Amino acid sequence: MIDLSIQPALKSVLPDLALGYISANVVVTKHNEALWNEINQHLAHLTSTIKPDQINSIPQIAAMRSAYKTLGKDPSRYRGSAEALLRRVLTGKELYRINNIVDINNLVSLESFSPLGSYDLEKVTPPIELRIGAVGETYKGIGKDEINIENLPVFADVQGPFGSPTSDSERAMVRQETRKILMVVFSFAGREGLERWMARASDLLSKYGEGQGIESSVVI
Repeated sequence: MIDLSIQPALKSVLPDLALGYISANVVVTKHNEALWNEINQHLAHLTSTIKPDQINSIPQIAAMRSAYKTLGKDPSRYRGSAEALLRRVLTGKELYRINNIVDINNLVSLESFSPLGSYDLEKVTPPIELRIGAVGETYKGIGKDEINIENLPVFADVQGPFGSPTSDSERAMVRQETRKILMVVFSFAGREGLERWMARASDLLSKYGEGQGIESSVVI
C-alpha cells in the first residue's frame, strides 16, 4: 500500500475531505478507440442532460467550490479539474486526448463530477501528504507556466509539491514510459461513493490500460 495521508491542519478545516486511491502497473498508449467510444457516449449524455448554468449546483462541485472558499481560494479562478472538464464539454469544446491513462482519469472525473489526479509513481517518493499549499509556493503546471498553489490542497512528497485537484505538476505527469501509476479520486463531501469510483477506475485500468497488481484504499 502507498504511504498517503491528509495533513491534520487541512483535515481540521475541511473535515469532509476524503481520498480514494488506486495504484497499478499499466501500459501507456497514445490512443484507445474502444475507450474513446465509452468517452463519447458519456459526453453525449452530459450534453443532453446538463446545462452550463447548472454546473455549480452539482453537489460534488458545490462541495469543492465551498472548500476552496474556506481555504481562501477563488473557485472561479482556481477551478477544480472536474468543473473545468465539465465546463469545457458543455461549452462545445473537444475533450483533450492525452493517453489512455489520462483519458481514463478524465472519464471517471466526468462520470463522478469529482477531481481525479494521476501520477507516475516512479517520479514521486513516499510518504505522500495532501497538505495546504505554503505561502508563495508554486510549481510548473502541465502545459502551463508556474501555478500559484498557495492555500490549495496539494500533494507533496520529500521532493516537494507535485499535484492538486486544480492542476498537476510536470514532474509526476503520466508519460509514454510510465509503468506504475497512482490515481486519486478527491471528495470534498465525505467518503460516500468513493468505493464506487475507485472500482470504476480500477475496471477501466484493467480493460484499457493492461492494469496489473491493482491496489486501492480510502484515506480520511
